[in-house]
Amino acid sequence: MILQRYLTLFWRWLWLMLLMTLLAGGAAYLVSNRMTPVYEASTTLLINQAPASSASPDYNAVLTAERLARTYAELLIKRPVLEEVVRELSLPFAPSMLAERIRVRPIRDTQLIVVTVEDIDPQRAADIANHIVAVFSEQNRELQSERFAESKRSLAGEIAKLQSDIDTTQAELAALRGIDDPVRRARLEEALVQYRSSYATVLRSLEEVRLAEAQLTNSVNVVESAAPVYTPVRPQIATNTGMAAVAGLLLAIGVALLIEYLSDRVNSAEDVATTARVGMLAAIGRIDGAEPSDKLVMLKDPFSQVAEAYQMLRVKLEIARFEKPLHTLLVTSSNPGEGKSTTAANLALAIARSGKRVILVDTDLRRPSLHRFFRHANLRGVTTALVRDPSDSLYNHMIAAGEENLLVLPSGPVPSDPAVMVSSKRMLDLIDELKRIADVVVFDSPPILAVADAMPLAHVCDATLLVVLAGVTRTSQLRRACDQLLQAGVEPQGVVLNRVTREQVGYEHYYYYYGGERKRSSRSALSRLFKRRRRRQSGMPGMVDTVDAGVTGIASGTRPDRGAPIDIVMDGFYATPTPETIDRHPVSAGAVVATRTDERRNGMTPHQMNQTK
Repeated sequence: MILQRYLTLFWRWLWLMLLMTLLAGGAAYLVSNRMTPVYEASTTLLINQAPASSASPDYNAVLTAERLARTYAELLIKRPVLEEVVRELSLPFAPSMLAERIRVRPIRDTQLIVVTVEDIDPQRAADIANHIVAVFSEQNRELQSERFAESKRSLAGEIAKLQSDIDTTQAELAALRGIDDPVRRARLEEALVQYRSSYATVLRSLEEVRLAEAQLTNSVNVVESAAPVYTPVRPQIATNTGMAAVAGLLLAIGVALLIEYLSDRVNSAEDVATTARVGMLAAIGRIDGAEPSDKLVMLKDPFSQVAEAYQMLRVKLEIARFEKPLHTLLVTSSNPGEGKSTTAANLALAIARSGKRVILVDTDLRRPSLHRFFRHANLRGVTTALVRDPSDSLYNHMIAAGEENLLVLPSGPVPSDPAVMVSSKRMLDLIDELKRIADVVVFDSPPILAVADAMPLAHVCDATLLVVLAGVTRTSQLRRACDQLLQAGVEPQGVVLNRVTREQVGYEHYYYYYGGERKRSSRSALSRLFKRRRRRQSGMPGMVDTVDAGVTGIASGTRPDRGAPIDIVMDGFYATPTPETIDRHPVSAGAVVATRTDERRNGMTPHQMNQTK
């Protein structure tokens, strides 16, 4: 059930997910496509560390090597190196900007360093990478040689001085050839031997310094030179578009979850059960049509899913009231515009089709609407029936509804004080009279939270049905409506979730009538369109106005436009025109039909009724 609820939530917000995914992916594609391509070139360096004194390196030697690699990685992007590279290559940007295009990455557990350069020109990126390595290697050698430069200069000076002394001594010995001076000759020869011995010692020291310099100097060698790569590393249009689309999808999912978490709208049976603490009796789908008469789906399309939903609502009400039969039913809602009148009208038609005599009463005396569903004028109804003469028949204030077992009692003219009229003693008497005439009386009342007219009716009715508009009614409003009913001692029979979409509570799984669906789907859309048009032009059966016969011309048996005699159509049979009085009381044509309908329900046909009269 939790998975199904999440799938329902996903289906409900699929439009937002697709929209944000397409917007994010499209925006990323356009931005990436307009960006300047950036290329990348890399070169790999090998750091040759000076050999340690011990034959087997210990942990300190390994740690020193890692630190040396990190040190060289930092020195590669320092200003002296970058300035020399900019000068040699005549780059059109400063060293600081060049540093932003360089990445130096030591490879772990090795003595390798990878230098990567990004540039809009692939050849220039490769040249910069190679020159950085060359310049750094030269500067590193100069920096390493400075440690032994002073010693080499000192030893070289001593060698030069000794060489000069040796040369001078040899010249003096050469001058003594032919001169008999053995003492001086012996002294010069002894000095020459000392000079040559010192020269050899200093020269050996210089070679030792040079050897130590070679052994203790760290070197940088190029393992792999940078080569131009003509495939841009960014923008990666496909990757950017995909990542942006995924980000947009995740953002849409987060927004949807946040909206659902913060939303206080009633959308499912779980919301109804949690808020109202009563069960949901039916989920009614959305009914197409601009006119109120188009909402009578029980007459317009009795085999549709919505019609089957009303049939299921009727069955559930009968099951719930099995021990105590339902005689009076109040249909109301918490706020206006939630579809209570549509529900009341179609439910009355569904009950009438089950064989019971039903009277549909419009007790919304402030904003009546039931007369529009049946295309009648609202000249007579509840308000006129309450103030009628005792000898006046109640049928004179009713209209036929186009269904065999259904009569409609409109609200009548709007009174000045509807609340007082609804809660009056005459209203109770009218309800008792309606209960004697019909098996079930369905009341369409005003909204509970808007006015107080519904409370007196809820007290006298056997059951109260709450209509909730899916996705619009707030949980607080439904809770307040239920609380007001409970405080008045009325427990709601159940809730009808109206205008449910397919993604809400899985409506497509409700109420399939297979034969009717196949029959409906076999007709083409064009034939249904023409049939609907012919139905609107010809009018629905039984649509007789409650205006007096003298005004409409119906009671006289003539049509207003042609003056030809007509019959009154009612429930599949024809009733011939009758005088304007019944029992010497003036009546309207609609009242005649209502009277005959009631007598026919008692086992008399119109022909038998005329003979009786």
